[in-house]
Amino acid sequence: MTGNIPLLNCLKSQPLANRSRPTIREVAARAGVSHQTVSRVINNSERVNPETRQRVEAAIAEMGYQPNAIARSMANGRTHTLACVSPNLTDFTFASIIEGAELEARQHGYFLLTASAPEEDGFRNLMEQLLASQRAEGLLVVTPYIRPHHTQLPRYVPTIFVAADPCLSGVASVTLDEVAAGSMATQHLIDLGHRLIAHITGPIQEDCSRNRQKGYQNAMQSAGLDLDPELTQEGDWSATSGYRTVQHWLARGAQFSAIFAQNDRMAIGAIHALREAGKKVPQELSVIGFDDMPNASYFDPPLTTIRQDTFSMGSKAARLLIQSIETPDKIHRSIRLHAELLVRQSTAQVPL
Repeated sequence: MTGNIPLLNCLKSQPLANRSRPTIREVAARAGVSHQTVSRVINNSERVNPETRQRVEAAIAEMGYQPNAIARSMANGRTHTLACVSPNLTDFTFASIIEGAELEARQHGYFLLTASAPEEDGFRNLMEQLLASQRAEGLLVVTPYIRPHHTQLPRYVPTIFVAADPCLSGVASVTLDEVAAGSMATQHLIDLGHRLIAHITGPIQEDCSRNRQKGYQNAMQSAGLDLDPELTQEGDWSATSGYRTVQHWLARGAQFSAIFAQNDRMAIGAIHALREAGKKVPQELSVIGFDDMPNASYFDPPLTTIRQDTFSMGSKAARLLIQSIETPDKIHRSIRLHAELLVRQSTAQVPL
């Protein structure tokens, strides 16, 4: 112990700035080899005999040398960088997808760059910047629709679409089975005895809105129920659009006992409008949402909703993208995830 004390004191007395990390040339000098040989050992080259490799590895361990990961990647023609583009970075669904993708990428030794392109015009320029200046090896495109984006992407870059319907051949994606999810939400209300079920969609140009509406229609038709066009209205995902849609229905005297809103925010807006009109939820009318956004179980009443595992969606998309990069000759299929019905207290049996 006492033999180490002078060395410890010496180290403690040195300013942190002076304790520079060992360089590859210093490692080479310690091992008695060239710095090119050290580089070959670091990169697992077969052009190093076992005895030399052992000597170099011992020097690396003794000196605590850590290779520069960026330099290694660039030397190999790799950056281990992925890019993810989303309409925005604040929406709960998009943010959760990105969080899942980022964690999965990191676990595989990749770095995920994220950026937003709220307008179609900026999408192509953003793609070019990420591919040219950041040298991204693959792209995750989080989007509610594939078609306008698909034509703007270079074919040579591995790309996975997230949350958009894989409606084009040769396009890999990870998405929710939106039709089945829309049917599940509607069937829950039907099973409670509801026959007049109103429906608030998201923007109808988006794949998920159309597919959730298709699920609603399928469930209604399978139950032999009429589809009243007046009871389907388009929203914009905001609580305000849910609120105004219900106000519109009530002002026109529309008859319904339940509402399926295509996201939780519109469902909350709908409940607010019903309460303002003196309607009790769920005693008089039932409301089901979609997404299971944070705190949905703490709303008043706790919201019955359809849960989509957006974190898992992002994780699976990143894994699929990395597989596409590392095994480019393999055909990678699209993945459809299943939703989950969470029954809480905003839905109940139809009042007699």
